[in-house]
Amino acid sequence: MLDIKLSLQPDTEQKLKTILSSGIDNERFAQSVINYQIQELQRGILNLRIELDEFEKKYQMSSELFYEQFFRGILNDEADFMVWSGLVELMHRDQSQLQVLE
Repeated sequence: MLDIKLSLQPDTEQKLKTILSSGIDNERFAQSVINYQIQELQRGILNLRIELDEFEKKYQMSSELFYEQFFRGILNDEADFMVWSGLVELMHRDQSQLQVLE
């Protein structure tokens, strides 16, 4: 049994209590929340991939190679590179979260 403590606004808490007390299958409810998060991560990864592809085309290098060189200090701190590195880090984070949920 999982005992979760959530800090919610009173209105949100009441709505959630109503859902959970309505006889809904708690397992099915939890799975639907997890599935929703999986879909959101997949959508976010797709959008990140589109943005990363633009940088890869512009600079003619993969994001993996770019990030390795940027992290090692081979590339400078120009604005594009700062944004690109942030996108790579977001991609890694989202892919890790997705892997855990799937």
